[in-house]
Amino acid sequence: MEYKHITVMKDEAVSALNVKKGGIYIDCTLGGGGHSEEILKKGGIVMAFDLDPEAIENAKAKLKKYQKNLKLINDNFKNFDKYLEENVDGVLMDLGLSSYELLDQKRGFSFKGNNPLNMSFSGSKEKDAEYIVNNYKEKDLVRIFQEYGEEERSKSIAREIVKERKIKKIETTEDLVNIILKVKRFNRNKIHPATKVFQAIRIEVNNELKNLEEVLPKLLDRLKSKGRLVIISFHSLEDRVVKEFSKKESKDCICPPEIPICICHHKKKINIINKKPIIPKDEEIKNNIRSRSSKLRILEKI
Repeated sequence: MEYKHITVMKDEAVSALNVKKGGIYIDCTLGGGGHSEEILKKGGIVMAFDLDPEAIENAKAKLKKYQKNLKLINDNFKNFDKYLEENVDGVLMDLGLSSYELLDQKRGFSFKGNNPLNMSFSGSKEKDAEYIVNNYKEKDLVRIFQEYGEEERSKSIAREIVKERKIKKIETTEDLVNIILKVKRFNRNKIHPATKVFQAIRIEVNNELKNLEEVLPKLLDRLKSKGRLVIISFHSLEDRVVKEFSKKESKDCICPPEIPICICHHKKKINIINKKPIIPKDEEIKNNIRSRSSKLRILEKI
């Protein structure tokens, strides 16, 4: 299967980095390599991460002419410190799924079709979607559906999953969709009934929100003064993590209002460049419907 992916807000994101020739940049989420390629074209040096080995192989061929200024790393971006010897001029994070991953049937990210329940970016089966739906306690299924999917029928869906897996192991995306459809009816005018549950399980499999929360302060520490952190998020949970981080690091005191004198000694570390997130242009959404929910935020280290 050919690796195809349309890069979201490519020009806006790379422009926000203020790329300078010889500057060092981290692309936390390589994907199809579109953002990395634009940074390289502008003379930047790129360290790019992706858990998906197929994304790495695709980039080796696609970006071959830039290989002197490109380091490709098949690892989670949360581990960037293991590979970094000096501070960097900018960091880019595109937190969306690549089109290739969505279309790759063996990954099971999509609720369309009858595919294996995996949902791991790396393809690992250690704690994949199949393991979660067949082994998590009912209360834990409820928790992830509520927290990561904001699913209003979390309890009913979790109860039905536990009931069905006692009869037969849940092995495919179709198995899971059919269970969800017993609880939620399909409405053509609304999102598919399985959307929120699939999102929740994918986030749990890949520890997406926890990794994001943990890595943001570490990335900020490794940015040079005036270095930019550019983040593209695709759903409210990711965006909330970024906004809370931005709010905290853009002011000096973070003590509760009831404390009259600052005791936290927290110091402002960033300036928020865009108070409101940048969203895709109408033309981009028309050409790539998956970009419609994306939001771009720009932070600059003081």
